[in-house]
Amino acid sequence: MSTKTVSNSNAAVIEDRAQLIDYFARGEKPKDRWRIGTEHEKFVFSTRDHHAPSYDEPGGIRDLLMALTEFGWKPIEENGNVIALAGPDGTVSLEPAGQLELSGAPLENLHQTCAETGRHLQQVKRVGERLGFEVLGLGMWHDKARADLPIMPKGRYGIMLRHMPRVGSLGLDMMLRTCTIQVNLDYASEADMAKKFRVGLALQPLATALFANSPFTEGKPNGFLSFRSHIWSDTDPARTGMLPFVFEEGFGYERYAEYALDVPMYFVYRDGQYIDAAGQSFRDFLKGELPAYPGHKPTIDDWADHLSTAFPEVRLKTFLEMRGADGGRWGRICALPALWVGLLYDEAALDAAWDVVKGWSMEEREALRNAVPKLALNAPIPGGGILRDIAGEVLDIAGAGLNARARFNASGDNESGFLDPLREIVRTGRVPAQILLDRYNGDWGGDITRVYEEAKF
Repeated sequence: MSTKTVSNSNAAVIEDRAQLIDYFARGEKPKDRWRIGTEHEKFVFSTRDHHAPSYDEPGGIRDLLMALTEFGWKPIEENGNVIALAGPDGTVSLEPAGQLELSGAPLENLHQTCAETGRHLQQVKRVGERLGFEVLGLGMWHDKARADLPIMPKGRYGIMLRHMPRVGSLGLDMMLRTCTIQVNLDYASEADMAKKFRVGLALQPLATALFANSPFTEGKPNGFLSFRSHIWSDTDPARTGMLPFVFEEGFGYERYAEYALDVPMYFVYRDGQYIDAAGQSFRDFLKGELPAYPGHKPTIDDWADHLSTAFPEVRLKTFLEMRGADGGRWGRICALPALWVGLLYDEAALDAAWDVVKGWSMEEREALRNAVPKLALNAPIPGGGILRDIAGEVLDIAGAGLNARARFNASGDNESGFLDPLREIVRTGRVPAQILLDRYNGDWGGDITRVYEEAKF
């Protein structure tokens, strides 16, 4: 989730709705300036007893952040608390229960983004050896109840924690018990954005399946392979989902802006403080009639904040965010951007990917998305068969797209090798969650603590 670094009270006020639409157009970039931004979250646990460290305890989350400053990261504070770090490799921030996130810098190729992830993980490992913690690559805490988890001192999280139970039964689980991998990608024009959005949204269930890695809840199998994905089905229907309007003729910036205006607000940020506006309307804010902040109109920074509080499977800001994957270890963190860069950053690959999904109806897309959390690659697809039947074809398209990019490292390797972990999953038909379940039901003998050793970085 986003971390505020400055107040927006002095930013220009929105005077015309066209400014909302222009915000998206400002993200347009020529192809030679397209970049890759990779984000990933992981769970922090004590090596002594596996508890999730609180912010204030010795060796806890605050100490973790401060120790990372030894590597050149600069602290970002909120109300006197260090809640994030900024540096050349992007931003290190905290999710609500102390999940540690790296929001990587916008980079030119996958070799760079995977190296960036490796640097960060090595830094965290070195700090952890000294402070007594390690980190896990999972989609959901496998053994923690909500009550077992701390809350980080970030103002927006307090507002969200109060609001979530009003609109869904699983929103608190989303905030406290999940981790994801996400990729942020550029577009050249409104038409390019729309095409990438459609392909990304239609194939998001495949990403969810390939990265499914959350089969346990509170120490027992939960009946799902990606419970993290299932959680989004009952978090807040006003701000989640597959966005049918994206596939309608004429979809573009204006239609997404209209959708975002209908997403209820969470907050207004002014002078270092979060004003609780949960459930209120940005349309009222535009008129200066927001009950939580009467007589004031929003700035473009408020619009950017508001866009960060919508949680569809693909999200538009001044770039596109692919949001369907469970958290996982290093190879899968590198594989997710490889999948989407291969599919979306080469025109021939983008066309081929659209050919795979363009005949699906909205009802069929929704049915696939709803089936994947339980069935992963065995989910039925439109026209017959299962998701695994097209997974290899989609990976081949992505591989061709990466080959066409011809971005090489010092050893002469192009980017297509980053797809290898996904190719292995398709070859075996076993997603990460199924491997964990096999071991839990097999040689682990139901010992859930074995997940710590299996899934740690």
